[in-house]
Amino acid sequence: MGAGKSRVGRELARLMGVPFVDADHEIEKSAGMTIPDIFAEFGEAEFRKGELKVMQRLLQGAPIVLASGGGAFIQPAVRTAIKKHAVSVWLKADLETLVARTRRTAHRPLLQGVDRAQKLRELMDARYPVYAEADITLVTDQQSPQTMARRIRRELAQQGLLPAGDMPRGTAVRTADKRGENT
Repeated sequence: MGAGKSRVGRELARLMGVPFVDADHEIEKSAGMTIPDIFAEFGEAEFRKGELKVMQRLLQGAPIVLASGGGAFIQPAVRTAIKKHAVSVWLKADLETLVARTRRTAHRPLLQGVDRAQKLRELMDARYPVYAEADITLVTDQQSPQTMARRIRRELAQQGLLPAGDMPRGTAVRTADKRGENT
């Protein structure tokens, strides 16, 4: 929620010459409804079940840059699949940045009807320890999507994850932004 996963992911995909896939959009296509509607009609637990199926499918496919929601990586089965088939990148942002960035949207189910800053803090406290398992962690505060994409590509290369310009299978861009919210 607000760390920039979609914008950074699109830019990274462009730099790497592979498709960008937003897991949220894929979940909505599979369900035939929006994420807020899924939460409202079926609840978070059912949403997470569908999210798991979509993530597992996407991680089995051709190389992509995959932006997943924060709640996805929290699920042990999703985390295991990401570790097996992808390189995980945590786009970490501070609370003030996340609050400012999420003010611009109203489609985040976990932020509806609550104190936004307080909820984001709770999600950060619960999820940051799990996000720390990411292969790469980069702070996104005050950085453009283009700068972040270049930094990710550089990190992948420095870690030897870009052999001969190839893209690692299913590179997943996960964010502190979506700390449990909207996948």
